[in-house]
Amino acid sequence: MLHFYLNNQRIRTDQPAGSTLLDFVRYQQHLKGTKIGCREGDCGACTVLVGELQPDGAVQYQSMTSCLTPLGNAHGKHIVTVEGINAAAGKLTPVQQAIVQEGGSQCGFCTVGFVMSLTGHSLSTKSATTETGLAAIDGNICRCTGYKSLERATAVLTEQLAARPAANVVSWLSEQQFVPGYFKEVPRNLQALKAELQNETSNQQPATSHQIVGGGTDLLVQRPEHVREVPVQLVYDQTNLRGIRQDADGRIVLGAATTAENLRASPLMQQLFPRLPEYMKLVSSTPIRNMGTVAGNFVNASPIGDLTIFFLALNATVTVGAPAGPRREIPLHELYSGYKTLTKAADEQVLDIRFTAPQPDDYFNFEKVSKRTHLDIASVNSALWLRTSGGFVQEARLSAGGVGPTPLWLARTSAFLAGKEITPATLAAANEIAQTEISPISDARGTAEYKRLLLRQLMFAHFLQFFPERLNFRELV
Repeated sequence: MLHFYLNNQRIRTDQPAGSTLLDFVRYQQHLKGTKIGCREGDCGACTVLVGELQPDGAVQYQSMTSCLTPLGNAHGKHIVTVEGINAAAGKLTPVQQAIVQEGGSQCGFCTVGFVMSLTGHSLSTKSATTETGLAAIDGNICRCTGYKSLERATAVLTEQLAARPAANVVSWLSEQQFVPGYFKEVPRNLQALKAELQNETSNQQPATSHQIVGGGTDLLVQRPEHVREVPVQLVYDQTNLRGIRQDADGRIVLGAATTAENLRASPLMQQLFPRLPEYMKLVSSTPIRNMGTVAGNFVNASPIGDLTIFFLALNATVTVGAPAGPRREIPLHELYSGYKTLTKAADEQVLDIRFTAPQPDDYFNFEKVSKRTHLDIASVNSALWLRTSGGFVQEARLSAGGVGPTPLWLARTSAFLAGKEITPATLAAANEIAQTEISPISDARGTAEYKRLLLRQLMFAHFLQFFPERLNFRELV
């Protein structure tokens, strides 16, 4: 039995945990404001807010695409649809009013998604800026008005949120009618629900013969009926599989259920990778990053998995096994034996990801080419970790996606770079080796020749990022 709050209503349901939150909201609760669009997390028309109780007793809200949210991941949380945000019938919230005022809606189909994303942005305790407002709607697509009117609406909202206090945010938002008054009772309601659920037997069962589901951002695209019909083991909320820490030996450990957004927001990761927010901006969108897990990106085994390519260059390992059984550690580059094929056994799940923290003088860069910035998969992506001395490479690890049947660690190219001076000639020679390590195919993302050219350019971009004085761009073209 699943228990959660939907708007201001307590829900108890025995619907399958692997079914989608979207279908439950629309077909079981008949709340039709949440729209069915692409069912791939692409359009944002089905966006809802998911409120989760924090250790300090506050509730943190995140926007999520309900078409890819397993219903079981709503367990113990507060789910908010567009029907649950108006303080009074017939009265627009400031978010809705800003969109109306700036002409941000025509057919209206996508409007609900923008409204929910910007309402979630309003509920944040962080300062509201133009950048954070636009980031909040990076998972929403409108095909009628273009984005200038929606950008203006976001700017209007940002000005209004400048008066939002740092404390008692929900009380202020309620007074300003961004959200109804019942939001102030949600922390207490979730605390009581948590205490109640702790006295019940978990609805999850051992992983054997069960489908393991994290954020659901791929499984519910590829095999939604399968996930709905089979028993599932939900790992998204398992606290032992969450979190980012640094061990005494200097290695960074990420729990398998750590989301892409957890990664982006981590102070430890931002300290190690100052450009991490810039890199993560290229990974899907805010609602998907709120859901998708690092381990899920790995076991998806996509040849262009952004996080996989990122961590391949860091020589990461994955710990697999059963939570209470034997475990083993596999180098990430050995996890893939072929297209969409893993070397881990079927009854093993990823438990954590580990990598050695880069030293302060090390270099790291991630590059991605796609047709649009947000909500798009790569044509080719690549990452480079580098250690240098006096203009010479000491060690290098280069990874590449979209140029073979699996995510690739370019071992021979990396070995060639070690000991070489950083010059255009060195990079040209490295490219010749890299071209022998890849086997791109022509598909919707580009021809094989185009992908070979992209990898060449991305490798050059890595080095130009850090050593522009040593590299003449004209010599690299």
